[in-house]
Amino acid sequence: MIRIVSIGECMVEMAPTGDTGTYLMGFAGDTMNTAWYLRRLLDARDQVDYLTAVGDDSVSDQMVAFLDEAGLGTDHIIRRSKRTVGLYMIQLSDGERSFSYWRGQSAARTLAQDQDRLMQALTGTDIAYFSGITLAILTEEDRRRLLDALQSFRAKGGEVVFDTNLRPALWDSPAQMTKAVMEAAAISDTVLPSHDDEATWFGDTDLAATARRYADTGAKTVVVKNGSGPMHAWQQGKTVDVTPDPVDRVVDSTAAGDSFNAGFLAAQIAGKPLDQSLQAGAQLAAKVVSHRGALVRDLD
Repeated sequence: MIRIVSIGECMVEMAPTGDTGTYLMGFAGDTMNTAWYLRRLLDARDQVDYLTAVGDDSVSDQMVAFLDEAGLGTDHIIRRSKRTVGLYMIQLSDGERSFSYWRGQSAARTLAQDQDRLMQALTGTDIAYFSGITLAILTEEDRRRLLDALQSFRAKGGEVVFDTNLRPALWDSPAQMTKAVMEAAAISDTVLPSHDDEATWFGDTDLAATARRYADTGAKTVVVKNGSGPMHAWQQGKTVDVTPDPVDRVVDSTAAGDSFNAGFLAAQIAGKPLDQSLQAGAQLAAKVVSHRGALVRDLD
């Protein structure tokens, strides 16, 4: 049995139904999406917990109930009075999505205010998973507190997995974002960047350059995602390139990277070789983007 703790922000998702002006309410968020798919992929004996903060209102109650029903552990979710959860709305154009966000009073921004609670949540954990968005929503002090907790967890034998998930709109400046991302990579065992974002904000000339940059921080595994194009992975000195099978029809690319991460990590946990793990991630992502919304229940 293994235990995974995924750390970040779950939000109310308003996703278009296909009928003009009609939206379906759900719950989603990058690290929660990955946790949700991991829960579906892993053995029933394995434990997947979600660490966040929510408010004390009815929509926060609904969110925690949703996570419970999905089989995600909620014991370490923090309740904040006079706070609520964030909300985002998806707009689609030819399967590509854009987002509008309302998260100024999101309780998740306070998830790392207590070092003791962080360490308690990580106790007994095998893998801790977080993202660049997790970092971006925190204050500088809380960001440092979270990274310190993860570094301590890693020093005690835990495995840290980091999806860079670069979102410059959430940061005060690109320089602040890139600095924080590299600091996070330096305390991570596995780093999961997306090349288009990395090329834009770090100037990487190709996928191998992205992999080398993160490998140089001390990561043991780096997987450079590349949309529908060939992806590149580096693992303890060995490299693998895999081209995903084409997707017949992209309906909604929301959670493509999040679901890839889940498929890849589940395969690695099962002991699959690197190339098969990459294919597993790509196959899951292909199914997800063929449906609407971040969380797809019927993947057959």
